[in-house]
Amino acid sequence: MIIGKSLEIKPQKFDNKEIKGVEKRVLIGKNLGAPNFVMRLFTVAPGGHSPKHSHDWEHEVYILSGTATVVTPDGDRIAETGSFVYVPGNVVHQFRNDSKEALKFICVIPEYAEE
Repeated sequence: MIIGKSLEIKPQKFDNKEIKGVEKRVLIGKNLGAPNFVMRLFTVAPGGHSPKHSHDWEHEVYILSGTATVVTPDGDRIAETGSFVYVPGNVVHQFRNDSKEALKFICVIPEYAEE
């Protein structure tokens, strides 16, 4: 068993045309030898966003703090603190922070997906 602290993991920072104001920390994954899933913590700055994209694997997302605008094929949806979001494989999606406070969420994906 392993117990860790998220702030002890150095974040990857993204700030370009496709991804703006995003920090990603891989909490559990290949780094700990997890055989099935990868758990990541994302922090999105106000005005920031993930890329608008799709892929074969699903996401399970839990909003820890802040408010996410979730871009879906059916239009934008709001996910606030305490909300969960299930994104099936091959569905175009994006997480945007249109608020004035940081957005933090946990995202779990299968181990074969990119961490």
